[in-house]
Amino acid sequence: MKNEFLNEMENRGYLSQCTDIDKLKEICKKKPISGYIGFDCTARSLHVGSLLQIMILRLMQKYGHRPIVLLGGGTTMIGDPSGKDSTRKILKQDEIKRNIKSIKKVFTRILDNSKKETKPIFVDNAKWLTKLNFIKFLRDIGSHFTINKMLAFDSVKLRLEREQSLSYMEFNYMILQAYDFYQLFKTKNCILQIGGSDQWGNIVNGVELIRRMLKKESFGLTSPLITLASGAKMGKTEKGAIWLNEDLYSPYDYWQFWRNTDDRDVKKFLNFFTDIKSNEINKLCEDEKNINNLKIILANEATKILHGDLSAKKAAKTAKETFEGKGLGENLPTIRVKLSDVRKGLSLLDFLSINKIMSSKSEAKRAIINNGLKINNLVVTDEKKLIQYNDFKEKNLKISFGKKKHYLVKII
Repeated sequence: MKNEFLNEMENRGYLSQCTDIDKLKEICKKKPISGYIGFDCTARSLHVGSLLQIMILRLMQKYGHRPIVLLGGGTTMIGDPSGKDSTRKILKQDEIKRNIKSIKKVFTRILDNSKKETKPIFVDNAKWLTKLNFIKFLRDIGSHFTINKMLAFDSVKLRLEREQSLSYMEFNYMILQAYDFYQLFKTKNCILQIGGSDQWGNIVNGVELIRRMLKKESFGLTSPLITLASGAKMGKTEKGAIWLNEDLYSPYDYWQFWRNTDDRDVKKFLNFFTDIKSNEINKLCEDEKNINNLKIILANEATKILHGDLSAKKAAKTAKETFEGKGLGENLPTIRVKLSDVRKGLSLLDFLSINKIMSSKSEAKRAIINNGLKINNLVVTDEKKLIQYNDFKEKNLKISFGKKKHYLVKII
């Protein structure tokens, strides 16, 4: 059964490259392993672009392996240059610690904490990186890296080719990541590092460092970087990041994100972001002629994994009420306003802009001119409209922009 971990990775499309897949399969046949993925903590939450990595850790648990979650309190202080055009903002240690505490909540939801053998181990690389002696580190670790090879990595080469500055601090990131793997191999018997395909060079560095320093074998494995059928990068929209933390992105918005998946991505995302078996997904996609029904299955299952079954059902119910029943939808993203402000009258254009329903008053005005804005399902035609008390139904009001964006305004 333990070997099925890698087989299912391949079946679901999780696997891009591996340093020695056949050897790793042989080891997984004989015993459970520990593998880790590192996450830098540059914000209060990870976004959906990191979700595939977390799903891989979840899959490890399914087949009896132990996931290690490295929350990079140390490497976040440096900043990974991979895929970046410029140096990341340097965060203070207190801010990084707050981010780590907030990010950890997502892992406790998605990963299984009930079984002793597969319960995730959380580590912070600040524990060892902040205690390094610079001269000793250069002698013991730096001597195993050549500038020639480091300059050949895409994270470095692309920045230099574009004549974009790369600090000495960032240049050293790949050595620190390799050292993380070395530390976890020694202290946690962790033989596998997993990451996105843009991390391949950094991961191979860690495998090489362990071989040189300890004369032991370890393994690196990458998953594909996800690009949407539209060509956009997974995890970002024109409205911003699709955050995994509930306080930054509501379960309803999260459900809607998956419900609005491009038709061309649905089957792939059912494999990537749900627990439905691959053969069942194939059958579903063959039998179900209505692509929207498949999108609802995707939205329900993906939301259930992150926010729980109850939140997924509430989101689906709200969507049905909003789109089919013309109801207000109790679980829509909610904006609260004071009764005293409503009695004075709120400028609709200002309200839409201030609450980020629209990016600007100009965009709001265009939406009204094009009959794209509704209040309580009625088209708004007056761009000078004031939101007033008589617009509310039992202190609730629904604003709709287009067919898919709805907001509930409540009087408090």
